[in-house]
Amino acid sequence: MGKPTGFKEYQRQPTPERDPSSRTKDWKDYKQPMDEEEVKKQGARCMDCGIPTCHTGTDMNGMPSGCPVYHLIPEWNDLVYQGQWKQALEREHRMNNFPEFTGIACPAPCEGACVLGINEPPVAIRSIERAIIEKGFDEGWVQPEPPAVRTDKKVAVVGSGPAGLAAAAQLNKAGHHVTVYERSDRIGGLLTYGIPEMKLPYSVVERRVDILEKEGITFVTNTEIGKDYPASELRQDFDSVILCGGATRHRDLKVEGRELKGVHFAMDFLHSNTKSLLDSNHDDGAYISAKGKDVIVIGGGDTGTDCLATSVRHGCKSLTQFDYHTKKPSERQEDENPWPQWPVIHRVEYGHKEAEAVLGQDPRAYTVLTKKFVGDENGHVKEVHTIEVEQYKDENGNRIKKEIPGTEKVWPAQLVLLAIGFTGPEQDLIKEMELKTDPRSNIKADYGQYKTNLDGVFAAGDMRRGQSLIVWAINEGREAARECDRYLMGATQLP
Repeated sequence: MGKPTGFKEYQRQPTPERDPSSRTKDWKDYKQPMDEEEVKKQGARCMDCGIPTCHTGTDMNGMPSGCPVYHLIPEWNDLVYQGQWKQALEREHRMNNFPEFTGIACPAPCEGACVLGINEPPVAIRSIERAIIEKGFDEGWVQPEPPAVRTDKKVAVVGSGPAGLAAAAQLNKAGHHVTVYERSDRIGGLLTYGIPEMKLPYSVVERRVDILEKEGITFVTNTEIGKDYPASELRQDFDSVILCGGATRHRDLKVEGRELKGVHFAMDFLHSNTKSLLDSNHDDGAYISAKGKDVIVIGGGDTGTDCLATSVRHGCKSLTQFDYHTKKPSERQEDENPWPQWPVIHRVEYGHKEAEAVLGQDPRAYTVLTKKFVGDENGHVKEVHTIEVEQYKDENGNRIKKEIPGTEKVWPAQLVLLAIGFTGPEQDLIKEMELKTDPRSNIKADYGQYKTNLDGVFAAGDMRRGQSLIVWAINEGREAARECDRYLMGATQLP
């Protein structure tokens, strides 16, 4: 590395954020660009470790460790420190088609596996990643690169989330004629409608889609395969198909009162908000509003945090986020969560900061189990009844939950958002195509091969592996494209 002692001299500085109170008054990106000299210092903190673990993604104990797209992280950290930004951009794009997506919305398992992170704050890899790609766009270095030669093969990609876009980008590079089908009115899948505008602006997605279009990819919106376009015809019209429809079947909460008005899936809340915002700046009123309401968010993950930030911007009256688990420790527990596993620690994310700034306190309530919803005379939710739970491990290591008598509580609520994840892909298309599934209802296709039981049909991303990370979706989209290219041509040069 150009600065062998950089990790001793410089402190970790993540991407700057706008003031939590003021930023809740708009829907603009809540982060600010990092000063170029500061980015170089952050790159200098990369310590030239003998065996870097940041760039090799794997699952450890059910959690991600390292980068699933095998980003050349030490290389582009050093290039940034040296001021060689264009070369850093080339290294960044070599393994990841969309560093602007992962630089914003990836939880950065690379940082959890950073060697420096064993006893110091890890290198701010995600911040550097975003800085590189944004400089690339600012300088005009990111330009369409259509293939010099086209094959006579046609490939259909179903779904325009990160897996679908990555597969399409790679197959287009190989010279195939690629068409991407999206059932929504905008390209991007959950990148567009699952992540709020202030976290991942649609302009960032649109900017990349424009480049992909100029490179020759055809995008078709408002078209659901299996309904608007029969799957049998799709297979006849194309030489190969890659299914990247995601895992969008909601996990429900089956308790008394679930049918009441005002109880919604978190993704319906986020989707309607973003669509209305992009369509009319909310003037059409076609969204689920939290304005003036007591809002309960059930679920402690990223989607729940996005619901917090959205509700605050609507102008909610109060806001509480139920977390079934205990409050996590501030530092990783080496006996249960050793490096380089993803650190399971207490985090204060952007939505928590905003809720506390506007409403006066961190919105989270821990070890809370929802027992029932109670409605008013109009069938609209007015209360959530809960009880606290304690969790422990039995002699076999199984986690046991136990309700604590006397901890019952009633919470006022006119809006309840269920942010408890997904159970797998929607099944209609899978059943129509008679695709085999695994025990978790995902399309059965071996990792690294991505072949389904149908000839010429591949599956990748959450539709194959279940609910996961953006960076894993990009990994699978790229690899599925490689195997699809091999199927079409007999050999492949795709990575």
